[in-house]
Amino acid sequence: MHSHLRFENPSALPHEVVAEVLERALHDPAHEGEAAGVLVGSALGDDDREFVEHWCVRVGTRAVPGSPLLGLAGLCLGHVARRFGRLGDEALALAQSLAARAQADPSDVDGRAVDGFDDVRSFLHLW
Repeated sequence: MHSHLRFENPSALPHEVVAEVLERALHDPAHEGEAAGVLVGSALGDDDREFVEHWCVRVGTRAVPGSPLLGLAGLCLGHVARRFGRLGDEALALAQSLAARAQADPSDVDGRAVDGFDDVRSFLHLW
């Protein structure tokens, strides 16, 4: 009998749960794993673009250097660009900044931010 690993994207959760989990992770890195799933679930499944952008920006500007949430915030902004075809100015600037930081120092921001910004450029037809 073979066991197969299967990946499933996390589901979008109610906004109050998302806010609580992400705030907790910003104050205590022990909760970053849970926060990652919540952020990805929102980016892939929540239909409120402004809410998702708000939390991507909040996480991407408040997480400490080296936090895996930084690269993930950039990646999730790429998901938002793909799903909605637009990003607000602050979110666009952050996606670019996180990608630049990742290219300059992958121990600061991981490479997922570069992948996210590639998606932003592709789906928003930039540069």
